[in-house]
Amino acid sequence: MASLKDEVDALRRIPLFANVQPQKLKLLAFTSERMSFEPGQELFHQGDTGDAAYVIISGSAEVLVDTPEGMIPVAKIGENDFVGEIAILCDVPRTATIRAAERVETLKIMKDHFLRMLGEFPEMAVEIMRELAYRLQRTTTELTDARQQQRDES
Repeated sequence: MASLKDEVDALRRIPLFANVQPQKLKLLAFTSERMSFEPGQELFHQGDTGDAAYVIISGSAEVLVDTPEGMIPVAKIGENDFVGEIAILCDVPRTATIRAAERVETLKIMKDHFLRMLGEFPEMAVEIMRELAYRLQRTTTELTDARQQQRDES
């Protein structure tokens, strides 16, 4: 069984939380729920209401997007990744499905606790903006490359 100290250490390894005061991380860890997911089990499903974000403590999972042709994998996540924040920040349905590829241990951070932390630590909000901007840039590059490849094949 993991201790509160282990969970605080797990949060500290996430760049988003690296500069948060230890006592605040302890509070966040205390209010978070440790959850395990077996291979094939979903952390959440695309289209669901976003009620929490997850810190991946161990294991790996696939990021899947529903298309007319079915679910397609678009990324893989693992230890020290943070997922699910878009739905709780933007009040939109989940933008993807996260499915465990192997046994995954997480800390589930509820929306209200997460938003309270952002209010108390504006530097966290800046880190989130940086991460989301990076993801948007990476997605734009991938889409541009895919479109160019499609043109080249035509």
